[in-house]
Amino acid sequence: MTARTSQILLILAAFLTGLVVFTGVFLYATGNLGGGTPGASAIGGPFRLMDQNGKPITDADMKGRPFLVFFGYTHCPDVCPTTLFDVSEVMRALGTDAARTGALFITVDPERDTPAVMKDYLSSFDQHLRGATGDRQAIDAAEKAYRVYAKKVPTRGDDYTMDHTALVYLMDKQGRFVAPFSLKRRPEEAAAELRRYL
Repeated sequence: MTARTSQILLILAAFLTGLVVFTGVFLYATGNLGGGTPGASAIGGPFRLMDQNGKPITDADMKGRPFLVFFGYTHCPDVCPTTLFDVSEVMRALGTDAARTGALFITVDPERDTPAVMKDYLSSFDQHLRGATGDRQAIDAAEKAYRVYAKKVPTRGDDYTMDHTALVYLMDKQGRFVAPFSLKRRPEEAAAELRRYL
């Protein structure tokens, strides 16, 4: 076996290993790993939180229209504001149909993200985007329902950051998980996909 053949085989093996790992993570995140009913989703479910206006918000409030769900936090330096901007652009592209859909930003950092903080933060984004916070137990339950990973990571002094899942979940009118929602396309294309579930 030549050195070049060995190198090609190593690259191919690394690629296949990466593909298997990615597929496993994707299947786990979408609830399709292991047993269960084919096509049944293990993502989503009941939650009881508080919106940015201090009013209760539950999964039942979101039903009746397709909606997007994203977990993040207001102190997030890059991924969260970028994602919320992109979701806002999708809402803008929907025009009047935006009122027939929903978008929910659930914090993974309830210690800092009070309703008032969430309200101030969300004022920079589309008005159709709702925020949700709650006590640690309620947030943990929502994270579990959506299979979200979130972990506090200490930085300097008493400060910290949050590692977290950065998927946007597309839910149908019944509150059932459809698929991860891609924002890596033109807002009009993403809006067209969301319209299909109206």
